[in-house]
Amino acid sequence: MEYRLLGRSGLKVSVIGLGGWLTYGGHVEKQKGFDCMKAAFDAGVNFFDTAESYAGGQSEVAMGECIRKYGWARNELVISTKIHWGGAFASKGHAENSVGLSRKHIVEGLNASLGRLGLDYVDLVYAHRPDRLTPMEETVRAFNHVIGQGKAFYWGTSEWSAEEIADAWRVADRLGLIGPLVEQPQYNLLVRDKVEKEFYNLYAKHGLGLTTFSPLRMGILSGKYSDFKIPEDSRLSNSSDLFTKSMREKFDTDEEMRTQIITTKNLETVAKGLGITLSQLAIAWVIKNPNISSVITGASRPEQVLENLEAVKHANKLTPEIMEKIEEVVCNKPQLEPRRFS
Repeated sequence: MEYRLLGRSGLKVSVIGLGGWLTYGGHVEKQKGFDCMKAAFDAGVNFFDTAESYAGGQSEVAMGECIRKYGWARNELVISTKIHWGGAFASKGHAENSVGLSRKHIVEGLNASLGRLGLDYVDLVYAHRPDRLTPMEETVRAFNHVIGQGKAFYWGTSEWSAEEIADAWRVADRLGLIGPLVEQPQYNLLVRDKVEKEFYNLYAKHGLGLTTFSPLRMGILSGKYSDFKIPEDSRLSNSSDLFTKSMREKFDTDEEMRTQIITTKNLETVAKGLGITLSQLAIAWVIKNPNISSVITGASRPEQVLENLEAVKHANKLTPEIMEKIEEVVCNKPQLEPRRFS
């Protein structure tokens, strides 16, 4: 396993992490979830990601149970969770303050997450989407408050814009507080603009780290949909997650998705030439980006975990020549706009 620093910090995370978005506590049977986490841990993965909203909070419960089941030492783990949507996502009753990034919800939400995880602290807590109704200063102060209490060591953002991240840093700098260390965006061979273009100036200026998700673009880059059909045993077929349902509903009609599947079919030739799977090619390509601290993967079987982890040792096969071949297939490299000086 390879380990990288998390942004501009001294925290080392495995370059491949394991997330529980659509799996643990959700449609994957509990023991299979445990088996996936154990396979990852035994192979050197130390970074495990979840959120208060995943499976209505049950992802956190399952992750905590797994840690206790195998007796893993806390210092060997990097655990992250996310605050914004609420522990049950669609809470019943008076839930006006159970979502968002107010001081109240950040403090109460993280306390609830720690209760479900059965942990005294998380290593990293994310703002799980921006909250444009709450003043940025309140949000920055609240995350610094939970860090000051020892309930988290670092904080970051997920799917924020570059301007919102920069604004958080401006507030933190003005107040002498800690700014967001890391952002968690989607990044893969088919979705590149935010990481390679929008965030470009944040890496050197703020030391922004990235823990990216969906390296396989919801399974498209695994090749499982290459015949334009949804396999019955896939997450796209079985998950009730709102994002997945939306993707499933437009599967047959969305032209962009069909184009992405065709692109994936063309990438299979590159993968076969290297003697690796399409999934390994896609993950290895993400790893090649030096701004990536960790790639968060998902898996419903231990075999998938081990296949994905093989991408680490295959990354060196992606030579400049192979990277150019990949660019010729995907034809989507973001173009940076030249800086203008008045």
